[in-house]
Order: sequence, then structure tokens, then C-alpha cells
Amino acid sequence: MRTAQPGSSTSVGGRPAARLLAPVLLRVGLLVALMAGLCVAGVLVSTRALDHLTSDLIPAATANEDVLQDLTDMDAAVGAYARSGDEAALDDYERAQRRLPAHARRVRDFARGDAALEGLVRRQEAASDAWLTRYAEPRVASPGGPGTFLRQRYLRGQRLFDEVRRAHLATHQEFDRRQREASSDAQWRFRATILAVVVLGLVGWFLLGRSRRRLDRELSAPLRAIEETVQRLARAETDVRAEVAGPREVRAVALALNDLVEQQARAKAVESRIQDELRALDTAREDFVSNVSHELRTPLTTISGYLELVADEFDGEMAPRHERMLEATRRNVSRLRVLIDDLLTLSKAENRGTDLEQVELDQVVRDAATDVRITAARRGITVAVVDPGRPLPVLGDRAMLNRAFLNVLSNAVKFSREGGQVEVEVTEADRSVRVAVRDHGIGIPEAELDRLGTRFFRASNAVRDEIAGTGLGVRIVQTIIDKHSGQVRFDSAEGTGTTVTVTLPLQGDPRAPSPGAPGPEEPAPAPTPQQV
Repeated sequence: MRTAQPGSSTSVGGRPAARLLAPVLLRVGLLVALMAGLCVAGVLVSTRALDHLTSDLIPAATANEDVLQDLTDMDAAVGAYARSGDEAALDDYERAQRRLPAHARRVRDFARGDAALEGLVRRQEAASDAWLTRYAEPRVASPGGPGTFLRQRYLRGQRLFDEVRRAHLATHQEFDRRQREASSDAQWRFRATILAVVVLGLVGWFLLGRSRRRLDRELSAPLRAIEETVQRLARAETDVRAEVAGPREVRAVALALNDLVEQQARAKAVESRIQDELRALDTAREDFVSNVSHELRTPLTTISGYLELVADEFDGEMAPRHERMLEATRRNVSRLRVLIDDLLTLSKAENRGTDLEQVELDQVVRDAATDVRITAARRGITVAVVDPGRPLPVLGDRAMLNRAFLNVLSNAVKFSREGGQVEVEVTEADRSVRVAVRDHGIGIPEAELDRLGTRFFRASNAVRDEIAGTGLGVRIVQTIIDKHSGQVRFDSAEGTGTTVTVTLPLQGDPRAPSPGAPGPEEPAPAPTPQQV
């Protein structure tokens, strides 16, 4: 397969598709026009031949037969009059005589200008006139009856009428021959038209077949090659390129596709380098945090030890001002230690791979509630946990989930008022587990809710009330829940309290009976709050 060089789209080359299609369209148009013209001409010629046959020749031949019929009727009438002498027989003679000129005139008009037919018609008219003038009219003018019969006159009349019949037979044969020729000519023209259309159709089929093969070679084949290239690219075969062939537009598409593939290859290379650099940065950051934490913990441990020595050595001897200074130093050392622990926890949560297993989330929540009971009891705060009373499994890392809910519950206790209550509700809804932790403490100002989760951010009222904290707890919770494909939502009103809702996808069938659970005939007890 030929390949295009990157950046070669400035010169496309090739003919436009319109110039490739124009000859085909022109041939099709000419073919259709020729077939239509041939059909129209054939129909016109055939129609003209049929019109000559039906409108001129057949009526003239019929009139010629009528001439013989009129003469025959006149001869019969003359014979009847001669035998009977009845004047009534002459009525038929007169009616036939009145019809004869019109029929004879039609035959004569048709034969005018045709030497052969005109000669036969003149012969027929001459024989008719001879019979009329030399026998019929004199016999009609003479008396009729049995005593008037003259054999010699009768035989002369028969000879004259036989001449009429011979002349008419010749004319009839000529008309008959011409009718056959006209009918044959009309059929030949019709068949010739059909044959010409068929031949033209075969020629057109041959020309269109050549055009189709050319279009397939110059247009369809390059398009199919581009389609195959796209399919191979979709299968992640990055080393293929489209063949630059065909009309100018197809070449432009192939060049654009090749340029796109080259750009994607360069982008993937850049992306790979960036990912390597990000992994290196993450490793360096993790190492930095670990090293800094280690380097900070060592002097903090030393400072904390010396503070304890000073407190023990000068116990009861320091002035109140010095005791306040020592307590402030202890408090800040403890704050730094908590901050270092939170930084390490956040770094691990953001960088480590999560080891997932099936975890009963209701048990994790109960364990976290148990862990905060000492801190809550010191301030008279109770923690009430309500769960469905059956296992609610999720796919997660037990240690990380425990840390997340421990942070949520610790914050709820920390920001609650003395003697207050923290309510924890575990429910199942829409194939997910929802844990809502509600406190009735100081709450969060509405304007600051959007900033929750920002590193080291602390609500203004918490800072104002000097409530200890590092500003990393919410960030740690969000990072851990995100790694478990869950969601965290905060609903809070300043001075009323805060509700933190954590939602995680449910794993397995929570309604399957677990060991020790009530049987099908043994109803489960209604969920009751647990005081911790």
C-alpha cells in the first residue's frame, strides 16, 4: 500500500470527481436521448405506414370491390327485367347505377399518379363503360319479357361482363398485393424499431459496463481502501496509511486521514511521555511527602519529648503565663503531627492502587461509630446508628473506607455542640448503599459550600470558633469515595447543622440470607437505633 508523507496535503493532484463522472453522465444522457428518439421515429414511421394502409389503401380496395358489386347488381337487375319485363326490377338497376360513380371515383382518385394501378383502373372503367353502353343501357331501354329474348344480344352482354370481371380481377389482385406489401412494410418498420432499440440498449449496456468498471477502478476502489484503512485504525493498527489514489476529492480525504493518523501518533507519543512524567512526578511527590513527613516527625518527637521534660521538671513552678505558652506549644505540635498524618493519608489515597474486596458497609459504619465514642462521650454527644439489619456488601478497600467514614463521623462530633447528637442512617436505594451522617452543630456558611474539598480549606465559622483541624479531612473523604465509584454530597445551613451523604454501588444480592440471619418463616426485627 502506498503511503502519503506527512504534510504532503498541499499538492493533492488527480482529476476532480466531476470530470470523472461527466463522461458517464454524458453517455447515459446520449443513450437515453438516442433510445427515445429512435422509439419516437420508429413509432412515427410505423404509424404512417399503418395510416396509409388503413386510411387510404384499404378504403380504396373496398371501393373497388363495391364497383364490382354495383355492376353485378345492375347485371342481375337487367337479367330480371329481360326475363320478366317487370318495371320494378329496374329500380335495383337505378340504385346500383347511382352508387357506382362514387365508388369508381374513390378508386380513380387513389390510383391517380400510380401508372401501374391507374392503367388497371382505366381498363376496368373502359370495360364497365363498354358493358353499360353496348349492352345494359340498350337492353333497359328495350322492352322486356319472354318474347324479347335475343340469344346474340345476350351472349354479347355476357362477353362484355366477363371482360369487366377480368379487368376487376386484375385490379383486385393489384390492390391485394399492395395491401400485403403495406402490412409487411408496417411490420418490418415496427420490428426494425424494436431491433434498433435492443441493439442500442446492448451498446449502451456495454458502454455503461466499461464506465462502471472505470468508476470502480478510479473511485470505488480508493474509497474502499480508505474504509479498510479506517477499520484497521479502529482496531488499533497505528502503522497503516491510506492509499492516495482516485479523484482529487478522494485523494484529499486520504491525505487528510494520513495527516490525522500522523498527528494522533504524535499525540499518543506525547501522551505517553506525559504519563511517564506524571508517574515520575507522583512517585517524586510521594517520596517527598514521605521524606518530609519523616524529617518533620523526628524533630516534632524531640520537641514533644522536651516539652514533657520541661513540664515535669517545672511542674507547679511556672507562672500562669509560662503554662499558657507551654500549652500553646503542645497544641501546635499536636496539630503539626495530625497535619503530617493527614498529608500521608491523602498522598496514599491519591496514589496507591485500591485493593478491592467485598465489604459489608454497614459493619464498617458501625466500627467507625464505635471508634469515635470516647471523643463523643467526653462532650456528652451520642451517636445513633440506624441500619436495615442485614448485610449491605460493597466492593471496596476496608481500610480506606474505614478512614473515610471515621473522618466524616469525627467531623460530625467535632462540629456538634455539647450534649448534642449525631445521627447515622444506612439505607439501600436503587442498587446502591446510602450513608447519611447528620449533626446539629455549627454548620457551614452557604457561600463556602462550593469550596469544600479544597486542600487546607476550613469554614470561616470553624476558624472563628478556634476548632482544631487541618483542612484535609473532606479532601481525604472525597478522594477515597471517588476511588470506589461513589459520590459525596454536603447539605448544610450555618447554625443548624450539616448532613454528609455518601453513596456507593451495591455489590451482589443483599436480600440473600446470610449465616445466622432469620429464615423465610422468621421475620427480621425492625431496625432500631444503636446508641454508641
